[in-house]
Amino acid sequence: MCDDVLPGVTTEGRVQAGDGIVLIRKGPEELSVADTDALLYLPDRDPEKLRRALEIPVLSPGWQQSFRELAARLPGGEAGRQGGRPDGRRPGEEPGWPGFRTMRVARIVPETPTVSSIYLATTDGTPLPEARPGQYLSLRLTVDGTAPAVRSYSLSSVPTADTYRISVKREPHGQVSGYLHATLRAGDLVDVARPRGTFVLEDGTRPVVLASAGIGATPVLAMLHRLAAARDPRPVRWVHIAHDRAHHAFADEAHALLARLPHAHEHIYYTAEPPQPGAAHITESHIAEAHIAEGRPTARSLTAMDIPTDADAYLCGPLAFMDDFGALLRDHGLRPERIRTEQFSALPAITPGVVAAAATRPHQPSGPAGTGPLITFARSGIATPWSSGYASLLELAEACDIPTRWSCRTGVCHTCVTPLVTGDIAYTTPPLEPPEHGTVLVCCSEPTTEVVLDL
Repeated sequence: MCDDVLPGVTTEGRVQAGDGIVLIRKGPEELSVADTDALLYLPDRDPEKLRRALEIPVLSPGWQQSFRELAARLPGGEAGRQGGRPDGRRPGEEPGWPGFRTMRVARIVPETPTVSSIYLATTDGTPLPEARPGQYLSLRLTVDGTAPAVRSYSLSSVPTADTYRISVKREPHGQVSGYLHATLRAGDLVDVARPRGTFVLEDGTRPVVLASAGIGATPVLAMLHRLAAARDPRPVRWVHIAHDRAHHAFADEAHALLARLPHAHEHIYYTAEPPQPGAAHITESHIAEAHIAEGRPTARSLTAMDIPTDADAYLCGPLAFMDDFGALLRDHGLRPERIRTEQFSALPAITPGVVAAAATRPHQPSGPAGTGPLITFARSGIATPWSSGYASLLELAEACDIPTRWSCRTGVCHTCVTPLVTGDIAYTTPPLEPPEHGTVLVCCSEPTTEVVLDL
């Protein structure tokens, strides 16, 4: 491999000694392998080269993620202002509380036949710390008398001083969502971890696209609440896909919020019913009547929306929706780093050098049960005792067929960085650079107490 230009793999194949190497073109960034390695592995990074590296489309997802995280910590970067965080807090300073605290269910409000909003309050009346729009709460519940289950749900509005609101869809075979809908009542107590998440509305002046499908509306609805409360002057495009009118959660609430913004446009898609002429469910206001269409967004409809190409886009919903709509936005001209996504199922795996195989549902590891502290993978719904037979938390996750994200497996690249909901770990191999407070590198760590990972 030469040092003159950074190569990329666009089509996988076999390479062997004696094969010829032909330079067919150079990317506009023209970063060498040495330049790129230095950005990841060496201190005193060149900010300009790091920004150029973000523009290289053929980098692996792991390297792209690592460079995005490094760029976010640059002085003057979007996450580097005011001491390193977008909200002004310095690294290590998190609002809230360690681990879980007990909160009381203040009330439960049905939104649609399958979605209910749950309002949570403190048990002692103390004010709640402010959460950033787009963040989520992790709840710990004992549903069937066995090990507690941990699930994460987006905050669906801007928190008040005394309540948080989450909104939960009842899944056909969802043990926890079924419990929340059928059994939970006002006055019940639940264990809640502080607000977390990096899928958050950023300050700025660029236009904003808030796009969602189904229950994915919850985090972007919280962002819309914040924009409406400030009567933000930025142009806003609200795009939502629902099955039909009956299952369109927060329809009137979202429209009322959009009516408070000076430059808002609303686009609704129903996949199971055609729009009824003259039967728009949305009342008139000073913004244009919502555009309601049958089906899903297309390249043509995206052009008709007149989405500015310099917009910041926030997408949440099923993975297929985010892949498809994200591709439409990129083809429309939006820069990839300005398209942010969020999902609450297990994240897509990043496993360089491993041949893709059919996905397997996460499960308990095979073999004798461990005797160590309980490890809970919140996104995957798996809780299992730790065994010293595993070299790292990453190995345990792999034994459970939980989609994992790694590249170096030695604490260098930060591809495996995972939010630590609660618990303590120790590093078996000291990482090159410590991860951000509240996160852990699972490729080179093991638990010292019970641990809940957002994985």
